[in-house]
This record gives sequence, structure tokens and C-alpha cells, in this order.
Amino acid sequence: MLYKMRRHVSNFTDETMEFTRKMLERSGVGPVTYLSNGLLMDPPDMCIARAREEAENVLFGVLDMLLAKNGVDPAEVSIVVTNCCAFSPALSLSATIVNRYKMKEDVFSYNLSGMGCSGSLIAVGLAKELLQVHENTYALIVSTENVTENFYQGNNRAMLLINCLFRVGAAAILLSNRSSDRRLFRISFLTVRTCTASSDRSYNCIFQEEDNEGIRGITVAKDLLVAAFGSVEANLTALGPLILPVSEKLLFVTNCLMRKLYFDNVKPYIPNFRGSIIHFYSHVGGKPVLNEMQKGLRMSKGDMEASRMTLYRRGNTSSSSIWYGLGYGEAKGRIKKGDRVWQIAFGSGFKCSSIIRHALRSVEAREMANPWTNEIDEFPVDLNAADWPYALVSSH
Repeated sequence: MLYKMRRHVSNFTDETMEFTRKMLERSGVGPVTYLSNGLLMDPPDMCIARAREEAENVLFGVLDMLLAKNGVDPAEVSIVVTNCCAFSPALSLSATIVNRYKMKEDVFSYNLSGMGCSGSLIAVGLAKELLQVHENTYALIVSTENVTENFYQGNNRAMLLINCLFRVGAAAILLSNRSSDRRLFRISFLTVRTCTASSDRSYNCIFQEEDNEGIRGITVAKDLLVAAFGSVEANLTALGPLILPVSEKLLFVTNCLMRKLYFDNVKPYIPNFRGSIIHFYSHVGGKPVLNEMQKGLRMSKGDMEASRMTLYRRGNTSSSSIWYGLGYGEAKGRIKKGDRVWQIAFGSGFKCSSIIRHALRSVEAREMANPWTNEIDEFPVDLNAADWPYALVSSH
């Protein structure tokens, strides 16, 4: 696919092709992922019609499955929230869904854009708050990203990372505050959100702009990981008091006091969140991001399995990646009644969101269709023995 793009994107230099090849090999993304039909055409077609086609293919696909699986009539849905960071067409994606499923005229429709890879959990938080004032109804959240319109065609290395990591994907989530659904719905939850956009470093580390040749792309700054984990630390500070046991809270407070009052050189204490949760699903980002999450949060190899396999099999699907991770755990039959599940996502801004979920019932392996069902027995794979070069599959 790279060499087909080279034939038709005359801007790509030999150095850019070599840099892209090396980035792909180091990214943690596997040999079979999904790109849009527009990018796989010969020549590639990155027009707005192809971008909308990509969005509609994945959004309608996940929605059809979700509504059928739960036996929900679209007319019963009162709240629709969509999020897609870098593709915000008119009409909006939320309006597109309302039209496709012929929802009622008083439906509350919201379209979030520019929210980065934490957008899905932000959308869930918004829907949760709306359900507190609208009784006995459903809220529908749909999360995706668009690779067709955002494929970078220049040679700025800071903008090429997006091409290497991002792939087609989407997730649909159904929330309910109907008492009759409690035995059917699998999870109750709390949300914690933080935003460090007041920091110039955080604000500028991911930015859509033109390069020196006027070619539009998304710049990823070199200090991305520093900004990202500054946001994560702020989120953990807010999350810790809500879920940590008393012993961990005391250790954390003692460390903070020592650092503030006595010893500037005392290292920050990272609480052991592993003792407070059973399952952990992080936004996949890329291989370096997952490595830092594992190290920084003191997670085990097993804790990171779902996120690493999601990156390998799906690539970075932006805000929907945490749902592919959750789907992996469900397909493995690991989610049991009473388990506490932690999903954390972070993205441009910088914004970080956490959701702590409590499973209301067990989910047996292959109990329900999800993207992993037909291939879950093939995972986990040995990432050190992964096959190269890459194969790419269309979104169909």
C-alpha cells in the first residue's frame, strides 16, 4: 500500500518512505488492520465523499449490530452523542444517524469534534449527565475517527506518525436509566475527567496545521509523552480518592506532604491501582505509550494484554480503541459479576478521562457477537515473532 501511495503522491521523498517503513515496524501495529476504501483505491481518493463513506460504513455497521443485539427500537432513543476528532462535516455525524434511523423529532443530538482520543469517554460522561435529567430512556454514543480525509501527503516527520498508527474503527455504546434494563445491561460506572489545556506544552503537542509546503496534517510534538502523562497524573490524582483503599491513600498523602514540605528530591509515589481494579483497558496510542502506561501505573504484562492486542490487530482507532480492548476481555470470558473495570483514555488538549465500571453480571466467552468473536482463540500473539511486512484490509 505504501508503494502504491508513492506512485500517486508525488510529494513523498525516498527519505519519507524509509522513515514511514521504520515507524510501521516499530509501532506495535500488526500485519492485518483496516484502512478506508478511498485510501486503497488506485489512485487513492481522499475527497469528502469518500471520507463520509468511510464514516457511514463503520457507524451504521456498529449501530445495526448494537440495536439488534439489545432489541432496541431507534424510536426509543432520546439522546445521541457522536464524537470524531478530525472529521466534522455538515451535516454532522449525529444528524446523519438521526436521519438514517428515523429517530423521533425531540431527540437530543450532540456532535463532538476536536476532542482527541479521549473523546469517547467524554461523550459517555456527557450522556450520563443527560440521563440524570431525562428519565426512563436510552442514550446512544457513537465514536469513530476518519483516516480518509486526514492522510498526510507531505514529508514533515512530525506529521507522518498519524499515517503510521491510525486505522479505521468505531464503537457504539448504549446507556439506559430504565429500571427494567438493569438485569440486561452489564455495567454501572463513575467517570473522572481532567484537562491540562492551560499548559502551552499540553495545548500544542497535537495540532492540526499546514506544513511549510501548505499541506495540511496533524503535528505530533516530540514531548507528547511528557504532556500525555502530565494529564494522566492529574487524572489519577482525582481518581485515587474514589477507588483506592485507605492504606494506599495514606501512602500517597504522606508522599505528597514530604515532597511539598520537606524533600524536593523525593520521587512521587505512584499508588498501586492494581489492587483496586480487576481489568485495565488503556487507549492504545502506540507502542511507546503502552510501555509508559505499564511502567508508570505498575501494571503487569497480563494487565496490558488487551490493549497491546488491540493495537496489534486494530491499530490506533482513536477514541474507540478502549472499547475494542473491553471487547477483547469480554470475548475471552474474563468479565465476571462484581469485577471492577478501569478504562482510561487521553488525547489532544491534553485531556484525560477515566471510567470505573462495575460488572452487574458475568459475560461468558462468545456470549455475544463482538469484533473479536471469530478470532479470539488466535490471541494473544507473540509480538516479538509478529509477521512482516504489513497487509492492509479495506473497511468493508
